[in-house]
Amino acid sequence: MSMLRSYTLADLFTIGNAACGTIAIFLCLDYIAAAERRFLWTAFLLLPLALVCDLLDGYVARSNRGRQSVLGADLDSLADVISFGVAPAVLAFTLGMRGGWDMLVLTYFVVCGVSRLARFNVTAAALADAATGKVRYFEGTPIPTSIALVALLGVAVVAGRIHDDLWLGALRLGPATLHPLTLVYGLSGSAMISATWRIPKP
Repeated sequence: MSMLRSYTLADLFTIGNAACGTIAIFLCLDYIAAAERRFLWTAFLLLPLALVCDLLDGYVARSNRGRQSVLGADLDSLADVISFGVAPAVLAFTLGMRGGWDMLVLTYFVVCGVSRLARFNVTAAALADAATGKVRYFEGTPIPTSIALVALLGVAVVAGRIHDDLWLGALRLGPATLHPLTLVYGLSGSAMISATWRIPKP
């Protein structure tokens, strides 16, 4: 109970972010088991909701009304790994990117997200403005940009290009299968860990 009492309002939004991502993963598993579209669409809707929670936790934490939280930064990173790393990868797997090479690329994407968040947490103090204490820019693309991948998959579902009809088809490469569409996850992961991309932080 002492930990619960330490939560701030911003932390509650962060928990909401993590909860949305986790439930989205469960719904993907439900869809694989039962093939009911309502599970899939609910999973799609929860990930933008996770992004809203992520934006709100930052706003509340920066506002005069939000007191500082000792847990805040770590909670935010852990929630982001679930909602913008693992959940989009599980969604891709759910929609048909299940080949051996697909799983390798999706794992790379998640690992890049974890690495990018760890680097930010370690370097945040060094990147912060001396006067305001605010981090001036991101190194690499922020992990919530993976919501663009979720949107792309949403378009694929509407167009009926999932499972055996995935855009760009499938290739047999040696011992495993690769769906070329999975490579957008690889590119996204590489952009996240790029040290040469500096994006101003809002």
